[in-house]
Amino acid sequence: MSATTPSGGRCPVTGHGGGPQTPHQTPPQKGGPAPRKKAPDAELLSKRPSLLGLIRLARGNVLNVIPHVALYYPIVSDRLLRRFHVIVDPEGNKRVLKTNFANYPKSPEAKGVLAKVLKRGLFVIDGDEWRWQRRAMNPAFAPRNVARLTPPMTRAAREAAERLADREGPVNISWEMMKTAFDVIVRITFADGEGESAVPLDVVSPAIDHYLSDTGKVSLLDYLGFPAWVPRPGRMRTHPTLQALKDGADAAIAERRQKPNTGEPGLIDMLIDAEDPQTGRRMTDAELRDNLITFLIAGHETTAISLAWTLYLLALEPETQARAAAEARDVLGERAATGEDVPHLAYIRQAFCESMRLYPPIPVHLRTATAADEVSGTGIRPGDTMILPFYAMHRHHQHWNRPDEFRPERFADMTKIDRFAYLPFSVGPRVCIGADFAMQESIITLATLLARYRFSLTDRPAPKPKLILTLRPDRDIWLEVRPREG
Repeated sequence: MSATTPSGGRCPVTGHGGGPQTPHQTPPQKGGPAPRKKAPDAELLSKRPSLLGLIRLARGNVLNVIPHVALYYPIVSDRLLRRFHVIVDPEGNKRVLKTNFANYPKSPEAKGVLAKVLKRGLFVIDGDEWRWQRRAMNPAFAPRNVARLTPPMTRAAREAAERLADREGPVNISWEMMKTAFDVIVRITFADGEGESAVPLDVVSPAIDHYLSDTGKVSLLDYLGFPAWVPRPGRMRTHPTLQALKDGADAAIAERRQKPNTGEPGLIDMLIDAEDPQTGRRMTDAELRDNLITFLIAGHETTAISLAWTLYLLALEPETQARAAAEARDVLGERAATGEDVPHLAYIRQAFCESMRLYPPIPVHLRTATAADEVSGTGIRPGDTMILPFYAMHRHHQHWNRPDEFRPERFADMTKIDRFAYLPFSVGPRVCIGADFAMQESIITLATLLARYRFSLTDRPAPKPKLILTLRPDRDIWLEVRPREG
């Protein structure tokens, strides 16, 4: 047992022994800013449960099995089915995700969440296969191409604002942001020359819903290191809706190869033309399809939940919302934001960054060590499972002052943020390829809505973060939405 495991020397997951230590919490700085409301959080594991109790906790919310001591210590190590290490240390993140990342490929269990549907996609593959695909796709996500993809973002944001104009009473913000992000990603991924989707929306929507609620659901077996061949409910077969999405994507690719798009290119056009600069290799139709569906699912879900969490936090802190809204109105008036506006919306960017600190879209990453190493002073053996809970990293009491409070100002100067302590898009060679795209879309959407509307809490219970594949609220977020006075 690593000496970094506290709580009377016993791991709260397994109960195995270690040296007696006590967590140290850094107190709030004296004379600092006034306290703010605590953002809703998950209840982390503070005592040893039975195995049955652990399974029950995980069925409710896999976040509940993250040790509470991970908010105070750099690493928690022990053994259940196999040795595992919970890494909550910037230097540990740097070692696993950057300086020695080749030693820590995605674990087979983590791949199992995606491989059933997306086995040739960038999120699943490793090694040389991943390297050439990443090189080939990088130009499609360069800033100049992201800028070319912003008109559908502006259009979707404007449509969202128009929908809200007709609403009375509390509004389901979770649904509204899912709809908005869905409109963006479908139009961009399978865009035809008119900026519409070449794959029918009634095919795409049920497939994504099924994937996120069933096939892509994280299991406790993934985190405990059970082999990938152990059955996980929901991953036994390809659901008919997912097969329909694959068929639709295949048809769109075949049609586009026969009739190239002569209008504004969509992501499908950029990836058809993508070529590895080192080898000249291009993607097969199957690789194209899996990557397009990957971006469709990941780009839709992660952006939507981050937008919903941000609007909730702004409703929780009205003064912070007023500052963000004033910035939006100064820049936009009441028009929809464009890509050209994004550099002038600094405070809204800070608010979105702070929201992703509290609620990182992908809150836990899994890696498996392939060779011996040392991380955060702990010896690593081949086959060890590396658990990187960004959710706990972003609330760690040694790295963040008042970590449970929503404070966009902490991101006013990004040079003061440790890049290995803040990882909403991961870091290193496998950093999210669509990070710039997601930031652009989110700032455009938030600014457009905040310039026109005031968001406030309802009397419904506060949402709690819940890990499925992404960090969703455990219930839909409902807010009161009222027009801002001129």
